[in-house]
Amino acid sequence: MVVVPLSKPAENTSQAPPARSANEFDWLRYAAAGALAAGGALLVTGYRRAGLIAAASGAALAMLDQREIVNAWWDVLPKCLEEVQTMLGHAQATVQDLSLQGERLREVLGR
Repeated sequence: MVVVPLSKPAENTSQAPPARSANEFDWLRYAAAGALAAGGALLVTGYRRAGLIAAASGAALAMLDQREIVNAWWDVLPKCLEEVQTMLGHAQATVQDLSLQGERLREVLGR
């Protein structure tokens, strides 16, 4: 005899957000891919301004299609910027320290 656990049905299914169908935003993906490809082709052929505009519009369409990922990145961005700012502060302190030591070395060797 096999026992199969049964899951409880959702109690409030009317308040659940509607599931996005697989083909609902396919046109958006195709448009983004096409704009990115056209932008790349225009950039390669020497049409910089038109290529940049097409690539930027393709990137914007791709961001519209991937809203959840963009929102997750946007939430993490302040922490990443804070870490970069801390690393730049450490690098600046190190450069100042090296500069001071270089001046001291020049004074010692100059005498």
